Amino acid sequence: MAVASAAPGSIFHKQLLFCLLVLILSCDACRKISLQVPSHLQAETLVGKVNPKECFQSASLILSSDPDFRILEDGSIYTTHDLILSSARKSFYISLSDDQRQEQKEIEIVLDVRGKKVPKKRHTKDPVLKRSKRRWAPIPCSLMENSLGPFPQHVQQVQSDAAQNYTIFYSISGPGVDKEPFNLFYIDKDTGDIFCTRSIDREQYEQFPLYAYATTADGYAPEYPLPLLFKVEDDNDNAPYFENKVTIFSVPENCRTGTSVGQVTAIDHDEPDTLHTRLKYKILQQIPDHPKHFSIHPDTGVITTTTPLLDREKCDTYQLIMEVRDMGGQPFGLFNTGTITISLEDENDNSPYFTETSYFTEVEENRIDVEILRMAVHDQDLPNTPHSKAIYKILQGNENGNFKISTDPNTNEAVLCVVKPLNYEVHREVVLQIGVLNEAQFAKAANSKAPTMCTTTVTVKIKDSDEGPECQPPVKVLQSTDGLPVGKELQGYKALDPETSSGEGLRYKKIGDEDNWFEINEHTGDLRTIKVLDRESKFVKHDQYNVSVVAMDAAGRSCTGTLVVLLEDNNDHPPQIDKEVTICQHAKDYAVLEPVDADGPENGPPFEFFLGNSANKLWNLETKDGKTAILRQRQILDYNYYTVPIIIKDRHGLDAKHMLTVRVCDCTTPSDCKMNIKNVRDFKPSNVILGRWAILAMVLGSALLLCILFTCFCVTAKRTVKKCFPDVAQQNLIVSNTEGPGEEVTEANIRLPTQASNICDTSMSGGTLGGQGVKTQQSFEMVKGGYTLESSKGGGHQTLESVKGAGQDTGRYTYTDWHSFTQPRLGEESVRGHTLIKN
Repeated sequence: MAVASAAPGSIFHKQLLFCLLVLILSCDACRKISLQVPSHLQAETLVGKVNPKECFQSASLILSSDPDFRILEDGSIYTTHDLILSSARKSFYISLSDDQRQEQKEIEIVLDVRGKKVPKKRHTKDPVLKRSKRRWAPIPCSLMENSLGPFPQHVQQVQSDAAQNYTIFYSISGPGVDKEPFNLFYIDKDTGDIFCTRSIDREQYEQFPLYAYATTADGYAPEYPLPLLFKVEDDNDNAPYFENKVTIFSVPENCRTGTSVGQVTAIDHDEPDTLHTRLKYKILQQIPDHPKHFSIHPDTGVITTTTPLLDREKCDTYQLIMEVRDMGGQPFGLFNTGTITISLEDENDNSPYFTETSYFTEVEENRIDVEILRMAVHDQDLPNTPHSKAIYKILQGNENGNFKISTDPNTNEAVLCVVKPLNYEVHREVVLQIGVLNEAQFAKAANSKAPTMCTTTVTVKIKDSDEGPECQPPVKVLQSTDGLPVGKELQGYKALDPETSSGEGLRYKKIGDEDNWFEINEHTGDLRTIKVLDRESKFVKHDQYNVSVVAMDAAGRSCTGTLVVLLEDNNDHPPQIDKEVTICQHAKDYAVLEPVDADGPENGPPFEFFLGNSANKLWNLETKDGKTAILRQRQILDYNYYTVPIIIKDRHGLDAKHMLTVRVCDCTTPSDCKMNIKNVRDFKPSNVILGRWAILAMVLGSALLLCILFTCFCVTAKRTVKKCFPDVAQQNLIVSNTEGPGEEVTEANIRLPTQASNICDTSMSGGTLGGQGVKTQQSFEMVKGGYTLESSKGGGHQTLESVKGAGQDTGRYTYTDWHSFTQPRLGEESVRGHTLIKN
């Protein structure tokens, strides 16, 4: 194989050397790459880039052997965290795997840490070096949106100063290269020229941040990655458009000139704050187009009215064809159109009016709550709103309140009704004037005059009908004097027949007379008293006594009237006061007297007060204001009851004497006084009336006292009997320590001879047990088998037989025998007897 020779330094020679160097680097690309890096690397710093395709066309797996670095799919090497490298060389491997070929290769990455350069001493013979501007630096660059080419289109060129000493290969990465949008840019790796392959839409991509790399054939990076920013210059390729497709505004009719209707807005996607987005608004057409009512501000898009003549009743909706144009409204600017709808809001600027100027109707007399007429109105304002709903008023002809007018909510018609009976005999027809207004207040338009109420006339003809009597007026007042005696006649209530205008043939009946003071004449209606009229009666209210009367004709039709008897007051009641008052010494030393007069004010106060002659020593009476008086003590009195005579006169001298009971008490308030009635001075018991409980207590006390006296009498009588028969009583005492029962004394056990009737000298006189008043009796006989007395010394019973002896006759005993038997025991038993009586 022959190789062409070339002269050293020639262009062909240089190209040949460059090709050989690239071939050598390509052979070593998958073996070893050197990168020059600073000693301090921050996290996520781009260190360099390798080309995996030089080893495998499609590497399925790329891994780093050093966790301090991570490798992207495009071969970019980034730090995972902050690193501080020593001056020594650091190396790691990148493992590449190809699953299709089942091969694996490694690339050695050597990082040369750049240290501080030792300044070299320059000798006098050394040539002087001039500083030159670095070419490896970011250059501002912009691309035109929607460029027409031709493509590929040159954008920029990057160059490294290291290219003077090395063969440098250039590469780029970032959006538009290996990121979306892919393959928009590429770089000539030998010359560093960057090209764009197609046109760009700025609204999609405003700029492209790229990185440029400079490496030698063996992978050494003499330069840092160079950031590049390609900005896309805007082209006016987007026409503005209205934000809302359908825009509806509303404005009141008859509004003033310059009233704001609304604001329209448009959107332009071109670059903001440029001529491409400087918009202007314009109204192209108004529908209907005459007259012109609206204008728009070209910059803000605010729509305003230009005239006050907007009338909803003529046209309720307007449409505006709008235009928005960019480039400041220049003819060559892009534009769009839209439609704006403006609705007019209703105002009450039209008065309602009747469809007819007059109406005629008729109604029978005495009918009520009946509809007699309907009237329609017309209103140009919006229906079923307060601006068109009618309110009707009767302006004239309804002074008696016979008619009522209302609005039908469904038809908006006027409904005329009769609510109070009409009288044919009084009025044959009635003429009404009726007006109409709206619920809402009238809104005066700028071009209209003040509204006037629309009116109409209604003629109501009243038809005659046969009707019953009339009680007019319903209430009649009749004056009478107080105390009118029985049998006096008063003029009664008079009713009339409207057909004859007289009261002939009418019958009267009383239906209301609470205290039955009167009787009524059936034919004339006059009243006659059957009781004395009393103004002070509880049935009289405000000096008036009411009598209700019903009047009937022959057909049974009737009416009812009320006769009010107004009683003139007569001075027939003197002033009255309370019967008792209380003076609490701890609170005040006087009492206030407040008289009450049942008569009217003209027969009442001022009152005059006088004390009786007997009360002037202790009391003083002071008139306060003609209505009250003060009763005051002349000196401090004892706590007790006092009777004070007082005379009170009314203004006409009618007087009454009152015996006032004054209770002077040790209290603070009258309710605290608990004083009993004792040692009452000048207190007359004739004024005290006992109640039922007081009488019952007195009867029960008397009965109890009688029972006590009767008991004492019985006890005294019993003691007297015992003294008259001392020996018999002694025989009846049985001493038994065992509390055994004794034998009862009966009439069969004791037989008294006729001489025994003189045994007591005085039958119920008080005697003693010593025998005073008792005559000696030698023949006192005791029946055999009489009383036995238990011996106080023995446990058994002794009888008279045991004392006298068994051989003697026991059928009769002499007084001596009986005395000798009882005498030894008498002393012992008498002591017991006295003890029992005391107990």
